[in-house]
Amino acid sequence: MMAPLGWGWGITCLLLVGAAAWYANWLLAGLHFIDGQRFIRYRDLMGFVFGWKMYYFTWFLQFTTLLLCNMGFILLGARALKAINLEFTHSPARLQWFIIATGIIYFAFAYFVPTISAMRNWLATSAALTLAYDVALFAVLIRDGKSNTQKDYNVHGTPAEKVFNALGAVAAILVCNTSGLLPEIQSTVREPSVRGMRRALLLQYTAGAAAYYGVSVAGYWAYGSSVSEYLPNELGRPRWAAVLINAAAFLQSIVSQHVRLYAFPIPFLDRSPLHALQIANLCVCFAMVIVQLFVVPIHEAMDTQLQRLDEGMFSRYNLTRRFFARGVIFGFNIFVTALFPFMGDFVNLVGSFALVPLTFMFPSMVILRIKGKSRGIWSRIWHWGIIVFSSVLCVATTASAVRLIFNNARIYRFFADM
Repeated sequence: MMAPLGWGWGITCLLLVGAAAWYANWLLAGLHFIDGQRFIRYRDLMGFVFGWKMYYFTWFLQFTTLLLCNMGFILLGARALKAINLEFTHSPARLQWFIIATGIIYFAFAYFVPTISAMRNWLATSAALTLAYDVALFAVLIRDGKSNTQKDYNVHGTPAEKVFNALGAVAAILVCNTSGLLPEIQSTVREPSVRGMRRALLLQYTAGAAAYYGVSVAGYWAYGSSVSEYLPNELGRPRWAAVLINAAAFLQSIVSQHVRLYAFPIPFLDRSPLHALQIANLCVCFAMVIVQLFVVPIHEAMDTQLQRLDEGMFSRYNLTRRFFARGVIFGFNIFVTALFPFMGDFVNLVGSFALVPLTFMFPSMVILRIKGKSRGIWSRIWHWGIIVFSSVLCVATTASAVRLIFNNARIYRFFADM
């Protein structure tokens, strides 16, 4: 996020994109009820306001986000495994073997922990892994940053390359600030859900954002513009710290493919189905958590269609159907990830193609449709401005992401061992 922008533009974009994402999600949280009707899915909200075409378009954007994020996490886990292997040998196996191994482990976890409700026993573990990763990584970054006297903070490349890379960085920043699934998250918040969600967002975009922004800023400070997109690749000694950090990244990625903990638990989440967040609250201390759902909604949608709902999740019939459903999803994701092992491309494409409209455009569109006539002209101009600007941003960042994919595919070829 920082290397393509430099210090000035980097910090500015981190703050501006974070503030814009907070405002957009704040608006979306207020749309949880319309005319007394509650909406617990984003696509249901868009379908109610704009019709069935927008329902399926929103569904497509959300599920594209989920699939691409899962591919990114498979690649993250594989990079971590390869980094651990590199600590003990000078000739590690190809990245694709680690991608396959990671995908198989993800499949097993998704198979035996099939629903969001089944995640309740893993949230405290997830919080502990995140905390261990952050503390160990910060300690190594501070040590390396102090000892590195040859840091280069210049943004390199031709003017065109600088522009495209900057747009990609903006898309990556957006991925770290939103999920495109806020109504689904909000459905777990105790009444009054609108006020509770907005309080959670306020804490998330202050205390929560400081944690993962801090890692990016510290990494850029320690290594300069040559920093790797996978930060643990830059770590020096001690070996145990590098192994610990990569092991925490791998194990956390297994849990994160189902559900990702952002920052800290909040005390006003409902008991069902995520009441174990109270346990994580004791482990991580205070403030909040926003749960980001990744590939689980796809699993649950397929389970609803393929399994017998009157039988238990672990009946023989449902186990067989779930085995093949999970196998198709992870088989496809493993193949695509091995084919295009470019981590930054996944992040940029998610942020540009799907999250820009889900985060910025759609809330303003809904407000204009249901409240436009009752609001003043300046409010309408404001929301139309958001729609126009975010449309331009979506096209520009998507073009940047597609360009990056083609460039990397030309340089590294398919199934590159990166």
